[in-house]
Amino acid sequence: MKKVVRIGGGSGGYTLLRGLKAFPLDITAVFTSFDSGGSAGVLRDEFGILPPGDVRRGLLALADEGQAEILRELFNYRFDNGNSSLHGHSFGNLFLAALSSIYGGEMEGIRKASELLNIKGKVLPVSLDKSHVHAMLEDGTEIVGETNIDIPKHDGNLRITKVFLDPLATIYEETEKAIREADLIVIGPGDLYSSLIPTLAVSGMKEVLSASKAKKVAICNLMTKWGETHGFAASDMIKELLHYSGLHTFDYVICNTQKMNPRIAAAYEREKKYPMECDEALHRYAKKVITGDLFSASDIARHDSEKIARIISEL
Repeated sequence: MKKVVRIGGGSGGYTLLRGLKAFPLDITAVFTSFDSGGSAGVLRDEFGILPPGDVRRGLLALADEGQAEILRELFNYRFDNGNSSLHGHSFGNLFLAALSSIYGGEMEGIRKASELLNIKGKVLPVSLDKSHVHAMLEDGTEIVGETNIDIPKHDGNLRITKVFLDPLATIYEETEKAIREADLIVIGPGDLYSSLIPTLAVSGMKEVLSASKAKKVAICNLMTKWGETHGFAASDMIKELLHYSGLHTFDYVICNTQKMNPRIAAAYEREKKYPMECDEALHRYAKKVITGDLFSASDIARHDSEKIARIISEL
């Protein structure tokens, strides 16, 4: 069975993994472990555990479909009582924190959750080290913390020139093993500087990606994001992924070329998000560029799980 490792975090990973589990693949989902905001950030600070947000999404994406709808409702439920200490917490995050405490560590907690949810494949953090994401802006400003990059309090028109982890984090040994043994490594889609690049910035990642004989695949985002990729074309995103991964080119880059519904596009413009153009320069960074209509039929800008997964399964 073909071994596929997906690297990254966020809702883009959730969408892709839900599609991939429908195919006969051995799936490993590698998630960022440096979130600093919301429920995950609070649990990280108070309990000293890895932020569970992206791991929670990965577990849900790969969960047995017979239970998936109920589990999605339960795991994504957030307590909404402003007078309670639980206000803003996700049930899924608390569930993972409890398992980590009961079984003596984050990895045992994730393994037990994987058993309970009967997931197809494995969910792994990129690192077990406690670290924070730092970003340097073109004007010299340093932004500290994943949440401050994700939701900018600074001028989001400024380009990010450098991303690094402090203190330095090292790749988790089981994650390294999965990448070495993979047949296909998929990076993206996801927020470039707060989700994807932090997973590539861990010590040892460049070396293992270079050593792996797997085909390397990048999936372009559908939309730009103010504060991270404002004004980017697809080639700008892929160029950054190559820089931080240490790779010279990708074997495949997958990019949407379908025009977005004008009504939906107008709604995103109010958030300063725009469709990411699949430009000609993209061909410089990939041996093959795969294009097509990759939008889902929903009212939000999301990849179609089945379409994108089928492309990957057939590579």
